[in-house]
Amino acid sequence: MNSSAANPSASGLDPDKLPVHVAVIMDGNGRWAKKRLLNRIQGHEKGVDAVRRIVQTSREVEISHLTLYAFSTENWQRPKVEVHALMKLLKHFLESERGELMENNIRLDAIGEVDRLTDDVRGALAETMRLTERNDAMTLHLALSYGSRSEIVRMVKSLVQKARKQHLQPEDVTEKLIADHLYTAGIPDPDILIRTSGEMRISNFLLWQIAYTEIFITPTLWPDFSKEEFLEILRQYQLRDRRYGKVDA
Repeated sequence: MNSSAANPSASGLDPDKLPVHVAVIMDGNGRWAKKRLLNRIQGHEKGVDAVRRIVQTSREVEISHLTLYAFSTENWQRPKVEVHALMKLLKHFLESERGELMENNIRLDAIGEVDRLTDDVRGALAETMRLTERNDAMTLHLALSYGSRSEIVRMVKSLVQKARKQHLQPEDVTEKLIADHLYTAGIPDPDILIRTSGEMRISNFLLWQIAYTEIFITPTLWPDFSKEEFLEILRQYQLRDRRYGKVDA
């Protein structure tokens, strides 16, 4: 990363209209590789460079939360060779980026069924989270072994257990209570959701949390997603009128 925070206005952004939370579905590594007659693993390796760019840019413009959809619950169904390579790549990223996260005052967090990750990846993840836990300029949330439907099922089971113990009554169930039992408890809902590669679907990502999120779809494949395109999306976001179902006075 090698970058400290910069003035958002230097990028043509209004500091008073910055999103607090940006979420990204990083799609297109495989297609990027196929177009270049490379294997899928090489596409994933190139995608890590885009991760570094977007984390760095988010820090520069002072975004508080960045969530990257790194590995879904459905991704476990991919060929074992690819899953193994992805776990190896993830472990390397978690270890190699520690210095940059510390230098840039970025805290690492993870959401999802992290217990399904391999032992070595869980260890690297836990250590990086421990080292960065006091950083407070930005939080990088990695969605790992994450699926929104399984997250919601997990939430419902938790509330049912509380109801069985008579610690919960129907009138106690509110939107806040539900949000507090999701992986993202305490994290602001995303202001922006970006999906690369042009696919028009959510892919089981933050279904509850994106109720009023501004969605941007770009045909750019993830390894080619640039700082300039990211900044342009942030500028376009600042032009949108977010009414949350209301009308202007």
